[in-house]
Amino acid sequence: MRRLSSLLGLLLVLTGLSVVVPPVGTAGDRTTTGTVAAQRATDPRKSRGLFVDPFMKAAQAGPAFAALGRRAQPLWITDFYSSPGEAARAYVRRAQQARKTPLLVVYNIPDRDCGMYSSQDDQITDGEYRSFVAKVARGIQGSKPIVVLEPDAIPFIGNPACTGRGDRLALINHATRVLTQAGAWVYLDAGHSGWQTPAHMAPLLKRAGVARARGVATNVANSRTDAAETTYARALVGQLRKIRVTGVKYVRDTSRNGAGADGPANGDVCNPLKARVGAAPRLVFNGAYDGNLWVKLPGESDGPCNGGPSSGEFFPTGACRLLRGESAYYDSGSRTCRS
Repeated sequence: MRRLSSLLGLLLVLTGLSVVVPPVGTAGDRTTTGTVAAQRATDPRKSRGLFVDPFMKAAQAGPAFAALGRRAQPLWITDFYSSPGEAARAYVRRAQQARKTPLLVVYNIPDRDCGMYSSQDDQITDGEYRSFVAKVARGIQGSKPIVVLEPDAIPFIGNPACTGRGDRLALINHATRVLTQAGAWVYLDAGHSGWQTPAHMAPLLKRAGVARARGVATNVANSRTDAAETTYARALVGQLRKIRVTGVKYVRDTSRNGAGADGPANGDVCNPLKARVGAAPRLVFNGAYDGNLWVKLPGESDGPCNGGPSSGEFFPTGACRLLRGESAYYDSGSRTCRS
């Protein structure tokens, strides 16, 4: 008994909690235990807003795109950065200075995008990926970030276009563990309502480590409706519960689903002309639903399609379409969107 009390007191000191611990077996046990549990349940991500980074491309693109630039968007950590840990560290420091929650996307799995526009120029090995994740983890340590992990990677499994390079589920499981230990809320990409079924995705997500993650992200870079994604996410949570994975939360990407049922056809994902920006990023914590994020960066090109530049470059006319409709274009003379 005495040893248990001493250990609990030491734990409270190490975690910075100022709680007086009465001797075990006193009337104060129940109250003290409840207080400790409540304090541990308190997380800054549940009270502070998402970080709006002034260095995001939409934020620096000019007044025409202020409606995009003033909203929270993630830093995508990819092979673009020679020092991914330093890039992550600089970003989370800006978020901490603003007293906001940093939001990142980790996107560098071997055979990323399966030969499409966002594939790596040089394929990486499993070992290189683990090293990459370790660097990112060191960069975010202590910052309490949100991380969306490897868009499309799990839903793509089994696609003939993928080479099968790398042990994808094992690598995502590893990344989930390492990033969670660094303090991140990790959301594994779970596709969307027009792609794979919940029954198909649930066992893959379990093998990918969703049990130790915060949850899943749906509709990343896609334009399925909020209603369809809610139905899909709830069904996915239910399927996971059937295979004994409980407590899974979900977020939806609303960066370009604002056209609702009139949006792009299923499969139209490369700078789709009918895509519109959707509901603003906001965390709500309503049951399993954690909120909306803009995971795909509005205004950044998917690749050289529908008039767009290379993947990741800012596409002014594409941004104008998101804001004003299919006929919109960017007038460089007046620096405004016109229709």
